[in-house]
Amino acid sequence: MKKGRNTYLLIGLIALTAICFAACGGTQGVEKVNTDSNGYAVRGFDTVAYFAASNAVQGDPRFEYAWNGAKWLFSSLENLEKFKRNPEIYAPQFGGYCAYAVSHGHTADGDPQAWKVVNGKLYLNYNPEVKQMWEKEQEQFIKDGEKNWAEFQKKKPERQG
Repeated sequence: MKKGRNTYLLIGLIALTAICFAACGGTQGVEKVNTDSNGYAVRGFDTVAYFAASNAVQGDPRFEYAWNGAKWLFSSLENLEKFKRNPEIYAPQFGGYCAYAVSHGHTADGDPQAWKVVNGKLYLNYNPEVKQMWEKEQEQFIKDGEKNWAEFQKKKPERQG
């Protein structure tokens, strides 16, 4: 009889663990921010500079800020402060993954040199050639990407680059 009760306790513990894992989110979805091997978002480029200078500018480790599970670098204290005040404005869409890839149902790294600001939002693409393909139907690809990105929060997509 004791062995039977222990079996039921073990089954209950396994079920409880599974429920807790599901309720806590586990690792089901995609990472909120695409980071490099050093934990930097946008490979350490200054996201504010895309808006303020209309240019891709490498960040400086002296101006580092942790946000949304990633380290963000900025080229100046002024840009760091702008980001701190409202990071959602300056953070790239789709967590910095390639906008073309996300619109097609998977993820790939975004290249800080293959970027575009559209309607006040920053988008990265895998490389300049992919950016050109994305621009041909960018309005539709943005819509598709937004739909897919919402799904990626629930279920991690295939990574293709």
